[in-house]
Amino acid sequence: MGKYILGIDQGTTGTTAVIFDRAANIISSAYSEFTQYFPQPGWVEHDAMEIWDVTLKVIAEALQKGNLSATDLAAIGITNQRETTVFWD
Repeated sequence: MGKYILGIDQGTTGTTAVIFDRAANIISSAYSEFTQYFPQPGWVEHDAMEIWDVTLKVIAEALQKGNLSATDLAAIGITNQRETTVFWD
């Protein structure tokens, strides 16, 4: 069973992955921004696939920095942009 918790913070301009031990000590972390698109004044758009790719990248980087694998994780917590919606056709 895993001993660590992965926290993923999906923000407005980037994604952070933080790995904690059971005492809430930070073991490792990684951050990466993603592209902001401004199609008209007051609007901001993102590419959902870019967000997904960035999320996978920071998870892998945090695991590597901590010398861990996915099997070392007991749980994952996610916080995200509450105002964001993904549409597809």
